[in-house]
Amino acid sequence: MTQPHVLLVGETRFPFHSLDEMGPHIEDALGETTVITSTTDRSALTDLSAYDIVVDYLTDSALTDEQRAGLFSFIESGGGYLGLHCAADLTSQPDGDGSVTPREEPLPELRAFLGGHFLGHPEQAEFGVEIVEREHPIIDGVSDFRVFDEPYKLAHDEDVEVLAWMDHEELDRYPVVWTKTHGAGRICYASLGHTPEALEQPSYRRLLRNAVGWLAEQ
Repeated sequence: MTQPHVLLVGETRFPFHSLDEMGPHIEDALGETTVITSTTDRSALTDLSAYDIVVDYLTDSALTDEQRAGLFSFIESGGGYLGLHCAADLTSQPDGDGSVTPREEPLPELRAFLGGHFLGHPEQAEFGVEIVEREHPIIDGVSDFRVFDEPYKLAHDEDVEVLAWMDHEELDRYPVVWTKTHGAGRICYASLGHTPEALEQPSYRRLLRNAVGWLAEQ
């Protein structure tokens, strides 16, 4: 298989989840088998003909109608989508002072597309990740592992396939990785990715590289 061409889209408007800081860690985690273009320009989503996969690391997920249509059409036609960490935050928006203020409800079109959304998080901590769908290609060679990151509490739809769950002593059971389809395309969401330590975790790196292969296998 030829190297998948990946568009990594993020932003630098907040003191956290900055693509300038985390982009190199994400690119390194995805591996040398991918050709990655990194951008903060959301207009790139209007023409994805040069790419096989979109990797979403946006905190403020608001898109114009044209950008959203470009993304959805790309996936419906067989493209792949990998949402990392803050990609599930469908309520945060800039407050004008470099931080965020919440929307009342998650962005509905993106909520339906992703199959879930971010609810909140406690402090960063070490916690376990329990693998449950061991026959899925994304899980090939991946066993239960521990990671230091920002543990995301997430709502998810019943029709997504959860591949891994959080094992946190102070939290309920929340999904860490799930997949779904959208038209002819494939979607994978993975909640880890706030810290460089998470993206350097060997088992998680294996999982992400497997996800890229699965998403590009159309």
